[in-house]
This record gives sequence, structure tokens and C-alpha cells, in this order.
Amino acid sequence: MAFLPNSRYFNSPTVTVPAAGGLSVAAVKLRRLPIEGGDPRALEQQDRLDIIARQLYADGTRFWHIADANTELEANALLHPGRVIRVPPT
Repeated sequence: MAFLPNSRYFNSPTVTVPAAGGLSVAAVKLRRLPIEGGDPRALEQQDRLDIIARQLYADGTRFWHIADANTELEANALLHPGRVIRVPPT
């Protein structure tokens, strides 16, 4: 299993698990979210994490750094206008 260097799963360990019919499936091992600080930012209606990441990190694919800093596995779960999130430093 290979992930691009900008993926949150890059260099993550994998496990092989049994599946139906005697097959085996490779899966990414559950990873612990890092404890990160960050500057508070109140979200507005039009905000998108990929755009925020592009503005701050010059790389929209780093949106997952913002999700991780807020302990969200699904980045879109953060997108509620008025919610204050943590945005990690560049």
C-alpha cells in the first residue's frame, strides 16, 4: 500500500486482516491523532479546509493537518459556520 507524501496515511503501518472466503485484506493500521496546538479561527459560511490550507501552507492537500489538530477523522465534520477550530502553524 503506497500513499503520496502529502497524505495523512504516508508511512502509516499496515496490517493484514482476514476477510470472507479465506481472503486477506491489507488495511492501514489505526493511527493516533497527534496533539497539536494552533491558532483559533472562527469558520464562516464559505470556508473550506482545502482553501484555508492553500492560503496558510501553499498546499490545499494539507487540509488534513487542520482536521488532525481538531481531532476530526472526517475533515468535513469541521465545517459548521461559527465553529472555532484550531489551525496549526505552518
